[in-house]
Amino acid sequence: MPSAFQFQCHLVLIFLAASKGETRYLEVRDAGEDEPFLLLSEDLKRELSAGQIYRRSLRCIDMLSIEGQFTFTADQSQLHCATFLIGEPEELITIEYNFVNIDCQGGDFLKVFDGWILKGEKFPSSLDHPLTTSQRYVDFCESGNIQRSIRSSQNVAMILFRIHQPGNRFTVTVKKNTNLFPCNVISQTPSGRFTMVIPHQHRNCSFSIIYPVVIKISDLILGHLNGLFLKKPSAGCAGVGDFVELLGGAGLDPSKMFPLADLCHSFHGSAQMKIGCDNTVLRMVSSGKHINRVTFEYHQLDLQETELRKENSIEEFCFPSI
Repeated sequence: MPSAFQFQCHLVLIFLAASKGETRYLEVRDAGEDEPFLLLSEDLKRELSAGQIYRRSLRCIDMLSIEGQFTFTADQSQLHCATFLIGEPEELITIEYNFVNIDCQGGDFLKVFDGWILKGEKFPSSLDHPLTTSQRYVDFCESGNIQRSIRSSQNVAMILFRIHQPGNRFTVTVKKNTNLFPCNVISQTPSGRFTMVIPHQHRNCSFSIIYPVVIKISDLILGHLNGLFLKKPSAGCAGVGDFVELLGGAGLDPSKMFPLADLCHSFHGSAQMKIGCDNTVLRMVSSGKHINRVTFEYHQLDLQETELRKENSIEEFCFPSI
């Protein structure tokens, strides 16, 4: 039985896939499917090809994966609303306030959160984000005209708002900016391929896949050679400055997930793992002394895919939860 977390995350991703075709895949198998405009409606194609700004209304709970101008107008009291924003792994998201008419003194609020937050769990986790949790919130009612443009630190962000009075509204413009070295990423799809590079930076980066998956690491370059360990209380890479770990769990926050395996050595080849958890995270820890790089691919785990392949493969985890 899927967990409440998995249901909520999948509901968010369904919004992404269903809202007028406004979805772009991280990576698809067939070259013919790699054209994002194939996924858009005819009207939206014409708008984008003509260089026009895409505009539409926001729902109380919504998902945006495309640039444009978006307006929310309350038709009744709306107390618990959120817009999830997501881009490609190599994109940052900028949110600009164009017009805001809300009653801050009456209890309304309009906030941007740098990342995603769901049931109190955050992505990226507090351990992996350069800002404190309080700094990750930008409240329009507190900043007003001082900060009318907010840029995310990764490919996801959120707008959280409460509006009591029908007719009150706000308009924002969403833009995407290139991120040369993507760090923390939530995947839009259950399959793809990605290369994470941390160039002489002391930081931790997580790639989150909100599906049970088979993940295959094909290339890992670290600044030292040690070994590969299954996680045990007395074993692992904690004493090593640079390593990759695989995490699994039923929540959004990588710091609260169960550590499954550590990879402490550079290799070219194949290391495969089946993870049946609601959420799978590949996390790279970097000391900043080296250029670290990992290439991996993943696809959604078939419930009947239980037989281990003959390749270098680590045992399965979390299967009772799926």
